[in-house]
Amino acid sequence: MSSDLLGHVIAFSSLGVLSVTQELAGAVLSDVEGAEPDLVAEETLCLVATTTARAAAVGLRAAPEAGDPVVDVLENLPYVYRDYLLGGELLDRSDPSIADAADDVFRRLERKHEFYRVHFPENQFPGEKVLTEKMALWMGRISPPKLPEMPSERLRKLELVAPLLTHLKLVLAYCRKSSNGS
Repeated sequence: MSSDLLGHVIAFSSLGVLSVTQELAGAVLSDVEGAEPDLVAEETLCLVATTTARAAAVGLRAAPEAGDPVVDVLENLPYVYRDYLLGGELLDRSDPSIADAADDVFRRLERKHEFYRVHFPENQFPGEKVLTEKMALWMGRISPPKLPEMPSERLRKLELVAPLLTHLKLVLAYCRKSSNGS
């Protein structure tokens, strides 16, 4: 796979990760009273980045030389996004204490990202059944305590599996098409 094509796969997948993350987080924050925006954003980005990496890995099986770099980039998107946001803060405020906060954010992201890596095994496409089951865990992690409904009920009510599944199918198809030289 050429470096141009590799760049297109990474760009396509990354844009999808950010778009779907915003869609899912926005739906949760507008519906779940008391949901903490930073927690929702971090958990959602880790969920979407991890599942996208899994979809891309399956889609790029015909081009294993491309799979590792693409998966690495997608797996690291939460950290790159953190660096981007913190860089903007540093430029805006010229406050070096922001760098200390970066370490805390990194540790939080690492714990969250590891959770999703465990629940979405490598080299397996996360289909609808798996997403429904694992996204209920995600919903539980981002929901404030003592809500009247179970996380799986909120997930179903908000219809959040479908947008992520559509995104993952798009990434899978794009990667397959790209790895076949089309």
